[in-house]
Amino acid sequence: MRDSKIKSENMDFLFQCVLSLRSMEECYDFFEDLCTVNELQAMAQRIAVAKMLSEKQVYSDIVKKTGASTATISRVNRSLQFGCNGYEKLFERTAQNDKNA
Repeated sequence: MRDSKIKSENMDFLFQCVLSLRSMEECYDFFEDLCTVNELQAMAQRIAVAKMLSEKQVYSDIVKKTGASTATISRVNRSLQFGCNGYEKLFERTAQNDKNA
């Protein structure tokens, strides 16, 4: 495993909990207990922005469709370009799941 700025025992436990979720309903229940509505909406917005950026959509369209600020879009874009490829892995897997459904 590579070094990470967020690596900790508590973070490991959080991720183990997330990996144990078995359904969409369990995800909703867990994340609603864990996060505020604003935190969840911010995360959902970021992943929507990342998906749109990965599909080569332009900032102005992303702003219109998501309500995200250009600062948020830029931050997500930096993660896509220089991050850990986490978004890409998930987009590939969800696309594969869609094909198999």
